Amino acid sequence: MPITESDLPGVGKKFEIDLDDGRILVIVIHNTGQRDVFVKPDEDADSEKLVELSDQLARTVGTILEGAYFQPVKTEDKETVLGDGTSIEWFDVPTGSLLSGESIADLLEDDRIDVAVVAVQRGDDVIPASTATKRIEDGDTIVAVGETTALDRFESMLEATDGAA
Repeated sequence: MPITESDLPGVGKKFEIDLDDGRILVIVIHNTGQRDVFVKPDEDADSEKLVELSDQLARTVGTILEGAYFQPVKTEDKETVLGDGTSIEWFDVPTGSLLSGESIADLLEDDRIDVAVVAVQRGDDVIPASTATKRIEDGDTIVAVGETTALDRFESMLEATDGAA
């Protein structure tokens, strides 16, 4: 998926992204923040304008596309980079985890845990961290935010079953 970036003097920048089907997605970011999205059927064709987005709307659409509002498929890599070494990750609670049975409040007060627990997903239900008395159960998915090293430590604690956290 090659991406070509070029300056548009007095306008902004243009990005061309080769799509899997041979088409080219063209995004023009104006100095004003406006974004124009085009598609080209092939390298030699003219672009067809798909949509024009304000700066704020483009950021909202980008956040949706990134998966911040909805993660449609559980994959092995359940991480969204927020910037500056901070990520949001989804962790499955394995059967027999030492953290099973702990309340969200227990996790938030544990000095060894240097991440923010945002929510717990249990089946189709999402339990926000503000419901701190709820207990973690095997099979839950914990949504946490933190620096990469802290998230790795949290995952190790979560996977511990014999007190080796």
